[in-house]
Amino acid sequence: MALQATIYKKVFHFNFDARTSRGRMKDKTSWFIKLFDDGNPEVFGLGECGPLPGLSPEVVADLEILLNEIGRKINSRSHVVVDDVRYLVPTGFPSVTFALESAILDLQNGGRRVLYDNSFVKGLPIPINGLIWMGDLDYMLQQASIKISEGYRCIKVKVGGLNFEKECDILHYIRKKYFRENIMLRLDANGAFKTDEVLYKLKELSKFNIHSIEQPIKPGLPVMEELCRKSPIPIALDEELIGADQEKANLLKRIKPQFIILKPTLHGGLQSCAEWIKLAESSGIGWWMTSALESNIGLNAIAQFAANYPIQLHQGLGTGQLYDDNFSSPLVAGNGQLKVDVSGRWELSGLQ
Repeated sequence: MALQATIYKKVFHFNFDARTSRGRMKDKTSWFIKLFDDGNPEVFGLGECGPLPGLSPEVVADLEILLNEIGRKINSRSHVVVDDVRYLVPTGFPSVTFALESAILDLQNGGRRVLYDNSFVKGLPIPINGLIWMGDLDYMLQQASIKISEGYRCIKVKVGGLNFEKECDILHYIRKKYFRENIMLRLDANGAFKTDEVLYKLKELSKFNIHSIEQPIKPGLPVMEELCRKSPIPIALDEELIGADQEKANLLKRIKPQFIILKPTLHGGLQSCAEWIKLAESSGIGWWMTSALESNIGLNAIAQFAANYPIQLHQGLGTGQLYDDNFSSPLVAGNGQLKVDVSGRWELSGLQ
């Protein structure tokens, strides 16, 4: 038997007005690597390659060429293992790396959408945060109320896209109305704050007992080192890690953040994220995993990877319900948790 790899493209459509400080999104494109033995095509591994336009290092035109080239190389092999990925995918294509790693692990485990046979796939839930997307004041307050009523006790609010006073009003409202709920508040600025105002804004935001803030300023600015020392709110690096696969240790030693947030699609794939985690833990830096708008295929892989570790913090894995046309899966998000319904099934029409 010989391996076969096929590539599928699918456009997913948001079921709401998805806004961040970088702009508005209506849809999201992913490519899927399907890997199988030609003698048994019913058993296949799947991996999702879903770069984020304007944030991922990949150029989409180059990505499609590369995926087809990788498929041709795999088609000539009798087998492939995860360690082969570093030779098949050039540096600078983290979403392709993640997709190929996922497809290989899935196939090795019987093509059941099981990459790691751990507690998560057996039904043990992972605590997750509820994400509040940008919008006008009423819209964001409504989202917060819904998430808290659904059982989320860790809420992540995107900031930096509205008037700052209005964003403070939202946080004040949550703290005032839900003071009995013991809600953990996280913020994500996506690099929106200017360097000459960031410390002032962090001090104002700290009044609302904030757990952490993701990427308050743009990545690559020297002031980030000083900010991590002076900020009254613990800082979590996100975009700062993109493209830093070869200098992980130096970056963490230099900036000394309180947390890092890991996204395999952006941060070098699964093996690279494992390296980030090892370095962070040896330096006393906290971490959590976050999906990057993948469909349920990618979300499933990231959640299983996270479950390989003792879960100390809420993970950012609540994005499975963003699309009208997502794949039906056993993944269930609710009551502040993501879990696998062990009796559930995958519906993968269009990828078979």
